[in-house]
Amino acid sequence: MEGLLELSGLFAVAFLAATILPAQSEAVLVGLQLAGYPIVPLVAVASVSNTLGAVVNWGLGRGVERFQEHRWFPVSASALDRASAWYGKWGRWTLLLSWLPVGGDALTVAAGVLREPFWSFLLLVAIAKTARYMVLATATAELAA
Repeated sequence: MEGLLELSGLFAVAFLAATILPAQSEAVLVGLQLAGYPIVPLVAVASVSNTLGAVVNWGLGRGVERFQEHRWFPVSASALDRASAWYGKWGRWTLLLSWLPVGGDALTVAAGVLREPFWSFLLLVAIAKTARYMVLATATAELAA
């Protein structure tokens, strides 16, 4: 069970980074990678947890009428309006941009608001989040070599 604590920490940070708290999952992944942890488990843990965080956002979007006025709601009204406009114009393919540090979370909430079916949402977000972590891990490996 070596590294379980570190992987659990990465899971928590990557999950929070996709939901209500600002967190830097990329920094944690790179730090663990540079400390010698294998790339595949790091990318897998970060991707799954960040995708699960986006699922929380999708669920919040589905219930936006009940949640939007709460302080903890992860997306401002203006960001949600911009994301909804993008989503309305480009459709579900905007979810391939859900990895973006600015606006990506709003897109996942907008997908819930606009009633994107769960399975297409999950597939596109998982592709985007996994690709981001794969690119980051590959670049880190190249720079460290």
